[in-house]
Amino acid sequence: MKKFVDVIVPLPIASQYTYSLPQEMEERVQIGCRVVVPFGKKKFYTAIVTHVHYAAPEGYETKDIAEVLDSSPILLPKQYEFWQWLAEYYLCTLGDVYKAAIPSGMKLESETLVEYNPDFEAAAPLPEKEQKILDLLSRDTEQCVTQLEKASGLKNVLTVIKSLLDKEAIFVKEELKRNYKPRTEARVKLANEEADEAYLQRLFNELSRAPRQLMMLMKYVELSSWVTKGYALKEVTKKELFEKSGGSAAVFNGLVEKKIFEVYYQEIGRLDKGIWDTGDINPLNIAQQQAYSNILQCFREKNVCLLHGVTSSGKTEIYIHLIQEVLKTGKQVLYLLPEIALTTQITQRLKRVFGHRLGIYHSKFPDAERVEIWQKQLGEESYDVILGVRSSIFLPFRNLGLVIIDEEHENTYKQQDPAPRYHARSSAIMLASMFKAKVLLGTATPSVETYFNATSGKYGLVELKERYKDIRLPHIERVDIKELAHQKRMQGPFSPALVKQIKEALERKEQVILFQNRRGFAPMIECHTCGWVPKCKNCDVSLTYHKGLNQLTCHYCGYTYQVPRSCPACGGVELMHRGFGTERIEDDIKLIFPEAKVARMDLDTTRTRTAYEKIIADFEQGKTDILIGTQMVSKGLDFDHVSVVGILNADTMLNYPDFRSYERAFQLMAQVAGRAGRKNKQGLVILQTKSPDLPVIHQVMYNDYEQLYYDQLAERQMFKYPPYYRLIYVYLKHRKEDVLDLAADTMAAQLRSGLGDRVLGPDKPPVARIQTLFIKKMIVKVEQTASMAKVRDYLLAVQRAILEDERFRSLLVYYDVDPQ
Repeated sequence: MKKFVDVIVPLPIASQYTYSLPQEMEERVQIGCRVVVPFGKKKFYTAIVTHVHYAAPEGYETKDIAEVLDSSPILLPKQYEFWQWLAEYYLCTLGDVYKAAIPSGMKLESETLVEYNPDFEAAAPLPEKEQKILDLLSRDTEQCVTQLEKASGLKNVLTVIKSLLDKEAIFVKEELKRNYKPRTEARVKLANEEADEAYLQRLFNELSRAPRQLMMLMKYVELSSWVTKGYALKEVTKKELFEKSGGSAAVFNGLVEKKIFEVYYQEIGRLDKGIWDTGDINPLNIAQQQAYSNILQCFREKNVCLLHGVTSSGKTEIYIHLIQEVLKTGKQVLYLLPEIALTTQITQRLKRVFGHRLGIYHSKFPDAERVEIWQKQLGEESYDVILGVRSSIFLPFRNLGLVIIDEEHENTYKQQDPAPRYHARSSAIMLASMFKAKVLLGTATPSVETYFNATSGKYGLVELKERYKDIRLPHIERVDIKELAHQKRMQGPFSPALVKQIKEALERKEQVILFQNRRGFAPMIECHTCGWVPKCKNCDVSLTYHKGLNQLTCHYCGYTYQVPRSCPACGGVELMHRGFGTERIEDDIKLIFPEAKVARMDLDTTRTRTAYEKIIADFEQGKTDILIGTQMVSKGLDFDHVSVVGILNADTMLNYPDFRSYERAFQLMAQVAGRAGRKNKQGLVILQTKSPDLPVIHQVMYNDYEQLYYDQLAERQMFKYPPYYRLIYVYLKHRKEDVLDLAADTMAAQLRSGLGDRVLGPDKPPVARIQTLFIKKMIVKVEQTASMAKVRDYLLAVQRAILEDERFRSLLVYYDVDPQ
């Protein structure tokens, strides 16, 4: 009987596809393996097998699988179950989850190859562009489109290729491109495998007239610990042989030509193989020990526990003790952090305790390195502890025992675009439940939903209210910058009080952190004469000015523009910078304190993995006096010599059209404030605001999380927001605004017929056009007692009906479940 397989392809397609299995591959295919499948006319994709069966599909003829890529599964049964939950809960497809979960090096792609036809004879002279392409192909008969475009310098090379195809001067074929190449190392051995001592002596005599070659051969014998029985005890790399012998490539190649040496390649991993001296675990103080015991007690009754500990209370030490305890039982630990910047600091602490048992996984790693970590997790010698950011939840675990989610309140745990728009906290709790593992949520400023779950008994709650070594919480001084601006006493974005405190801190050889939650030089440029502001041509937003690059950038689509010399509206040349980004703060602080060493940490300065590490290391070692940053600087970084923290403008966080803006502002300010005052000294925070009398400002000053929590709960119950209701945002996008308006109204009417007044909108979001697509948004508010599964099914049914309508064929509909 003919066998068939169901597969997931890495495309946003609702259903799985069935392919037939050629007889010679039947024994090789397993559930969870990767296979190459033809898709469409000429495309090939790497698919993952989810089911092997004998039932031929009805309604279409199956294609054969092209190749089997794995001898053992790369997707484990528990992972597949987790993928299914993610797709169902977050209203996306399994293809979306597959695309997000698997490193791209494990997904082969189809790339168009153009092939020269040697039998082609032109009936008439070819146009210049076509001749140029043919000349390139005559030198190298197979090239991909991107290569030809680069080599020819032609802008629209596809039309030229189509014309040559029509004339049959070239052919097009599809070839699978492997993104991941194993790292190999060149090694050296004696070409004669029967070599003995007499053979070596003969070689030495022959090479007496070539002293350099003789020296290199003798160095090889020494390095390889070659023994008289005729074999090398140690492998010798080509690089090591060159370094130790001082020989050149010419000398080495001479030995290869004489068939004395032979080069072979050995696969080596990219992962850190360094030997770490692991030390003893630090003892806990009385408060930490009490919290640790309470967490273990909570875990006997509940699967999830919240550790609510003030900043600098030593939560990381408690985590290390818990990890140690879980490892003794032979289980694995997943330790999640919200920001890559944090992994660089915590890695050192964990490496000292767990050494090579610790693996690190995040998006700044090269793809090949992520592939190797994935493959290591599938092998026998997998990491016992994985430290990583939100994407780490996709790694293959076999025996998960504990998940730690540090700074659980952080909104970076939520994936925004593309799908799956998952929340790593909720997803990790579900993943842990599949393994019957425990989850610890740690933070100084819990999210309202988490604290609600902890105080209502759904989660356990443990509180740690003492800072480590009894360091006092920082003193927070509020400064009214609106009043100071009226009095013309501000120095750019700095109040006199802040300038004075920075000056005194620098004199004491202490460090300063300045927090401004906007990158770039200025949020916008404005014409002083007519008020014209440059906007992005693809999105409904003003452009941010980046002085270092001397360009205007759209932070939504990434498009860049040259800075105009004059206003295109009125011709005026007075273009003023409005607002302050981190880049401008950096310039201004250098003018006030020219002697200070200043660094900036934002998305623009931390594009690479090493950039993070360098900025943090320099600040830790005292090479930097003032660190300016966006929210990256707020996330749990520990610095010993920071005495002053400046929050330059609290209002940019407060005046945001979102029901979570006060909660988020409190969290950000409390976390930034927590960076001040470490060993033996109370820190100082200067909080600059134009609204000093707002309750949330008082709550930050007195670290009154409980009051903020009760204020927020009262508001949210009144207006039907989480934790009392669950939210689903429905987004519709289209290139034509009139089509979008009609589709949004039609879909809203259908949703209301089934969900009633739970549906709000449609309305325009704050940014109503991104990347040339107009956007409309609806909000669905579902009470906790209603069935979310039924709501999700109804949403998908309405979506199908809308997309089947001829008028709305190119409409995009997607969902954000539990938005942050």
